[in-house]
Amino acid sequence: MKRVVITGAGTINALGTSVPATLEAMREGRCGIGPLEMRDTERLSIRIGGQVKGFDPESVFNRQQIALYDRYTQFTLIAAEEAIRQSGLTFEGELANRAGVVLGTSGGGLTTQDENYRAVYEEGKNRVHPFVVPKLMNNAACSHVSMQYNIKGPSFTVASACASSNHAMGQAFWFVRSGMAPVMVTGGSESMLCFGGIKAWEGLRVMSKDGCRPFSATRNGMVQGEGAGIFVFEDYEHAKARGAEILAEVAGFAMSSDAADIVMPSKQGAARAISGALADAGLAKERIGYINAHGTGTAANDKTECAAVADVFGTHADDLMISSTKSMHGHCIGGTGAVELLACIMALRDGVVAPTIGYEEADPECALDVVPNEAREAKVEAALSNAFAFGGLNAVLALTKV
Repeated sequence: MKRVVITGAGTINALGTSVPATLEAMREGRCGIGPLEMRDTERLSIRIGGQVKGFDPESVFNRQQIALYDRYTQFTLIAAEEAIRQSGLTFEGELANRAGVVLGTSGGGLTTQDENYRAVYEEGKNRVHPFVVPKLMNNAACSHVSMQYNIKGPSFTVASACASSNHAMGQAFWFVRSGMAPVMVTGGSESMLCFGGIKAWEGLRVMSKDGCRPFSATRNGMVQGEGAGIFVFEDYEHAKARGAEILAEVAGFAMSSDAADIVMPSKQGAARAISGALADAGLAKERIGYINAHGTGTAANDKTECAAVADVFGTHADDLMISSTKSMHGHCIGGTGAVELLACIMALRDGVVAPTIGYEEADPECALDVVPNEAREAKVEAALSNAFAFGGLNAVLALTKV
């Protein structure tokens, strides 16, 4: 089997419009969650989110492109440009034919749906733009990345709610490791911060009105965010031969299904995915120094995740660091695992562990080192990135330092 490394990374999210800006914000423990700027916020009970503020599509895309690109696609293309530029790759000839794109999203073009439902039902219009369908479909971002960069190999979109981008990156990892593709562009994107998106989530009664405080006894729910994280996964020998800079190695991946409840998480399902990722990577549990937690800030998720980590790691659970960057950028749903993978790369590459901000009071059911409020310098050789979705679909990536 091939070794798989990351040679490019890109992002746009509430913390920053690039990887350096995002990592700086994570180091500083800066919060990107604030008042939502959108129509009809007075009709919402939830009025905060991890919104990408000040983003002007017209400064990046022309009018024809904007007519085709939903906000989640715009985020994807911005992050992909940064990642592919960093990788130094040009997709031509045999590489273009074999390389692929696997991306994750949950809502896809939800902003486009919201705008056009409003036009038809509220404003009484009888026609919508002819590009509405290609703009809102979940594979739109994947297709536009492949067209933009001449990538002609295996390309598709994965939708598994909050685990979408981890599932997508896992598929990309397998493509490269098996030798089916030397390079895969992968990650995820989401933009559900529209009136209809927030109103739907309000109905679940899992949202906080005042902030995201994972693992803290005072937590009262999750906060939605938006954004994209895109990476270039590459065969190690391919990357080495061309002298590419390597950010980290993707060492293993595992998935599981709770097969239990559509919204309540299962400790056993999460533990199976964590154990599976360790086994797939051939990593002893004592080698893991950091876990980027799913850490939504809901009581059910936080307690279940901590219990699963304790079960898998035993006494070593007390020696590892676990943090949730959702406390800073919000829960980017289908794109969240991709944005969070940046924290794992930072821990491995820079020796800086992102904090869980907003932590106010210890919860005995979350009695782990959650890196409260301030980033920490530490030597980390191996890390895990957890994603546990509604529907009981779990996906965990294992990364190591190169």
